[in-house]
Amino acid sequence: MSISQLKANPAKAIAQADDYPVAIASRNKVKAYLVGGSLFEKIIEFLEDREDRKAIKYALAHREKARPLEEVVKELGL
Repeated sequence: MSISQLKANPAKAIAQADDYPVAIASRNKVKAYLVGGSLFEKIIEFLEDREDRKAIKYALAHREKARPLEEVVKELGL
């Protein structure tokens, strides 16, 4: 979609971007992507889940170095 098409009918562009990103072009070069709200939320959820999986994998790989919470609290004087 060209920038002029976006300016002429932004509601149509937003509707098209609901499920799939819409490339916004200027002089036949992509300058941006328009992403609908539901797709954006799915992307964010995917990235959060990915980070959670990485954290769990890290914790499992390093669990032999873990110490009981009570020990850490006592060491910190809390």
